[in-house]
Amino acid sequence: MLSFFKDYKIFAIVFFVISIIIISIIYNTLNVYTPLPIYQPNMVSTALVDSTIQYKKKYHKIADFKLTNQNGKTITQNDYHNKIYVADFFFTTCQSICPVMTDHMVQIQKEIINDNEIMLLSHSVTPSIDTVAQLKKYAVKKGVNDKKWNLVTGDKKQIYQLARQSYLAVKNQGDGGPYDMVHTENFMLIDKKQQIRGFYDGTRQDDIVKLLDDIQILKKEYDK
Repeated sequence: MLSFFKDYKIFAIVFFVISIIIISIIYNTLNVYTPLPIYQPNMVSTALVDSTIQYKKKYHKIADFKLTNQNGKTITQNDYHNKIYVADFFFTTCQSICPVMTDHMVQIQKEIINDNEIMLLSHSVTPSIDTVAQLKKYAVKKGVNDKKWNLVTGDKKQIYQLARQSYLAVKNQGDGGPYDMVHTENFMLIDKKQQIRGFYDGTRQDDIVKLLDDIQILKKEYDK
């Protein structure tokens, strides 16, 4: 009898160990890290991409830039060096989708306020109206944290080229000139190599939740 219980005990221990191993394998299989895609121009709607790069399938990055923020400070790609950031296009007098987009960007700012890896960047599509003074007034009203979030204005041609040749985010359907822009609701997630890693509808709360989740996924690339 004692021999039977002794054998049963050994069997139970072996069974327990094997069960733990199997559970661990299943858990790790279901939780395999999957990196975010790297978006190329040929993966995005042609309505948002300049015709000169619609064919491009690899090596796409955000071009270098030089713009001016709400404090009159010159902002370049160096201010975002080794940073993950969320970018969008807006204008301060917009009464349609911009208020919702800005409120959602404020929400993102609250979530990443203490994360030194993450920043925000909003480009005005009406730079002639959105002067430094106008951007500052808007920034104060919306609670923009100057250390985390730049609202930028500058040369209209450069902003247009950034929008359609770098961020792949703006439609060319204006009627006021060759660089007229009709911005979309898109938020873009940009990695530390200046690559686009995600597009999100800045007017939808569920997309903002996904964006915040994707930021954490992207950060894992740099933890390895």
